[in-house]
Formats: sequence, structure tokens, C-alpha cells
Amino acid sequence: METRIEQKTAACLWMQAGVVKKKICISDFSCMTCRFDRALRKACHENEDLQKKGMILKGKRGNLVFWKEKLIKQPLAKRPCIHHMKGHIDFKACTKTYNCIDCEFDQYFHDQFKVYTVLKPVAFNDIRGVSLPVGYYLHSGHTWVKIEDHCNVRIGIDDFASRVLGKITTIKTPLMGKQVFQGKHAIHISRNKHKASFLSPVSGVITQVNSKVKKTPGLINHDPYTDGWVLSLYCPNLKQELKQLMFMDSNVRFMEREMDRLYAFLEEETQLAAADGGSLVRDLFKNLPEISRDRLLNLFIHKDP
Repeated sequence: METRIEQKTAACLWMQAGVVKKKICISDFSCMTCRFDRALRKACHENEDLQKKGMILKGKRGNLVFWKEKLIKQPLAKRPCIHHMKGHIDFKACTKTYNCIDCEFDQYFHDQFKVYTVLKPVAFNDIRGVSLPVGYYLHSGHTWVKIEDHCNVRIGIDDFASRVLGKITTIKTPLMGKQVFQGKHAIHISRNKHKASFLSPVSGVITQVNSKVKKTPGLINHDPYTDGWVLSLYCPNLKQELKQLMFMDSNVRFMEREMDRLYAFLEEETQLAAADGGSLVRDLFKNLPEISRDRLLNLFIHKDP
């Protein structure tokens, strides 16, 4: 079966199931962010509650049922897989009554999809030992944005922060489906007893959490821009919010300033001439006294609220 990533149809799932007559999808099938989907689900739940009380429902609202329930009543040959409804594949019947979590094909599809959407290798600028990827947007709180497709992005922690903090022992994020907001705390990390938080560079709904990073936070230290990504987001206002971020030459100027500030901090804290043109070490945090570590977090990283 051929797997296609481009969208084939813009008809809403509720329309394709025959629950509503006409509704065009404007959110690229990201139903969790769709007001129309939330409104219909609310109405369907209310209908269920009324039916349990023995009430007879009338009118258009009374006929509303969940789109999955509508399709389950169809013969198997007319029950389309959700990936066909989204335009990703040719027709395939759903044999799992839309319990996708139990479907081997659904897992296969997502595995194939990741092949197409995996972050491509990028070129890097070297800013005194700190890697800065070309084509990424940067937030002043040392988080980055990589646009994947339409309003879908990946975000993570930049190389500067990973070198300053060194070995990250735990990382916590909101769960999939939760919202994060630009400039608000979204990624919480720990290095033993020391904790810090990073601000989300954009607003959006979490569509995926990097399970590998949750299990092995050290990936951020070794590969912060590719395998070490933290969250995938659906961002409906992405175009406007990107205007608040740095890009290309602005990224370079910002990182140069951050390196100047860091070397000035090191000279003040250690009484040594740190700005000698050398590269930033992998684990600066480990090499500082306890009191300097707290100051370092306050100056460059947001303390955990």
C-alpha cells in the first residue's frame, strides 16, 4: 500500500462520517485544537447523558452522535481507516472499530510517517565552541524552533544551555494534548538537586513528547538539535509568533552577546581571565563552586518556579 503524506481531502471527519452535511477542515486534522470538534463532542456527550435518563431527543441536535459511532454501524467494506479519511493513504477498511491503539497498521503508519518527517541534517555555525543550527528560530530563553510542516514544529533546548548545565538527570514536560504558551515555562530540567525551567518559544498544543529524551535526558547534551528535541507542537498562530523570535544573523549576534556575558561572569566569579578565545566546555556547571552555580542559573537560565 502506498503511503502518502500530503493531504488528499479537506472534508472534516464529522462530514465524511455523515454526521454533518458540510464542514471543511481548516486545522489539517488536528482535531484537539479545533473548536468545531470540541463543540460537537460536547453536544454528543450531552445527548448520551440525556438518553441514559430515558429522554427522547428531537431535532438536528438530537441526532448528533460521535463520528466514530456513526461509521462503526457501517458494513466493514464502507468503514474507512482514519488515515484514508485524512488523505494519507488509499482506501483501507478499519477492522478495529477505530480503536487505533490496538491497530498494527496505525503503528506501521506512524513509523513510516516519522521516516518522512524526521529532522534533516542541518548546517551549523560555530560561535566560540557553541553550535548554532542554520534555519532554526531561537528564543532568548535558550530554546529553539524547527518548522516541520505547516503549523507543526519541534522545540528543544539549545547547545549553549546544554553546555552550561552539563549532565541533565531528569526532564519534565506537560503531557500530549496540553497547551504551552510563548514565553511561559514549558520544559523543566534537573541536575540532581538543581532545577531550572525553559520557556516555550511558541504557543501550541503538544502533539508529541520525545520519549527517548524523557528516558535519556543526556541526548540533549549530545545532540540538542536533532535526536535531543523535546516537544512537537501544533501552532495555529505560528506565523505571528515567529516574528517575536530570532533567526539567522540575529541568532549569531545573540549568541555572541551571550558568550560575552558568560565570559564576563566567569571572570567575576573565578577571578580568572576566561575570555581567552577558547571554546566553551561541555559541562561548565560541574566546574563551578556551589554559590556560583546558583548565580549562573539566575543569570542565563530561568529558575524552576
